[in-house]
Amino acid sequence: MPLHAYKAMDPAGKVVEGRMDALNVVDLEMRLKRMGLDLIDGAPVGHGKFGGGRIGRRELITFCFHLDQLARAGVPIIESLADLRDSIDNPRFREVLADLIESVEGGKTLSQALAAHPQIFDSVFVSLIRAGEETGKLPQVLHSLTESLKWQDELAAQTKKLVTYPVFLLIVAVLVTLFMMLYLVPKMVGFLRNMGQELPLHTKLLIATSNIFVDYWYLVLAVPVVAAAAIAAVVRSNPQARLRLDALQLSLPWLGEVFKKIILARFASVFAMMYASGISVLDAIRTTQNVVGNAVIRQGLQRVEAMIGEGQGITVAFQNVGLFPPLVIRMLRIGENTGSLDTALTNVSYFYTRDVRESIARVQSLIEPALTIIVGAVLGWVMLAVLGPIYDAIVKLKI
Repeated sequence: MPLHAYKAMDPAGKVVEGRMDALNVVDLEMRLKRMGLDLIDGAPVGHGKFGGGRIGRRELITFCFHLDQLARAGVPIIESLADLRDSIDNPRFREVLADLIESVEGGKTLSQALAAHPQIFDSVFVSLIRAGEETGKLPQVLHSLTESLKWQDELAAQTKKLVTYPVFLLIVAVLVTLFMMLYLVPKMVGFLRNMGQELPLHTKLLIATSNIFVDYWYLVLAVPVVAAAAIAAVVRSNPQARLRLDALQLSLPWLGEVFKKIILARFASVFAMMYASGISVLDAIRTTQNVVGNAVIRQGLQRVEAMIGEGQGITVAFQNVGLFPPLVIRMLRIGENTGSLDTALTNVSYFYTRDVRESIARVQSLIEPALTIIVGAVLGWVMLAVLGPIYDAIVKLKI
């Protein structure tokens, strides 16, 4: 279906612009009418599905919360979607909601309509909505999704906080090093050589390093970028390379343990939510494999799924994999014995979420002095290599 760019007017007289899939301009006008907009101008711009704008986690939280509240009030799903469509500012999401309304009006269930937009509503989201429709617990599922998305948003912010600060300090360290090697040291080399005395080994090493930076600066800048791009390409195309990289991520000092806790917290939260919604253990494990974001853990969950399918107990299967810490195994055993597996996994998620916050604070307190020591060592080396010969020359003058 061709993608059309349009300019339209809302009931308040405000001109809005956006893009929408439509068969032709007449179809575009009809679709906009259903959104409460009057077409001013429209023309095809190519082929695509819902271009322009980004739909993030915050929009999904609004979507779930809005439908949850209206469903509890007994408002039909089509009217709920229409109300949400009229109140959303994001033009792309407004178009997606219009498409959802058309699909539901055409006889599809909400989960079937959502499944047509996998780039926005992932398999976990669609599976939970389908389970809510089948069990008659759609408001409860929407409430769980709202809380889960809020939790994921907080967890993403914690992860970003963990990575951003060290990266910032590392960039500062690299810039300081480049400044010294490309500008400061070359300015001092001529003076040191004119002193007419034998330079110590560490000064010669500094000059040689500076010469490499000056003569081959393009390689110094390009090699890390090319290497990173090559590694990314290999990881995308080679599952074994992806597995090794993810295993390396989990084995990093300090950071590896934090990453593993983040992954386990995400797994436990999604698993608990799906199980509580009436989805079977095997289906829940199969679906959570796509949300852990680590090939090592995903492979472990695949083995768990195979063992449970062969008749082993849930706790025994997770224990035999050897990837999951004692806390997860213990809570799984309690949940399996008491029949409240969802509650036990929710407790695991809560524990790891709290632990992640504390771990991030500890790691940051270690990274800051570590990078400070590295920058200080480089500065100390430069100062010693430059000032050492000058001090020796002054001493020999015997003033």
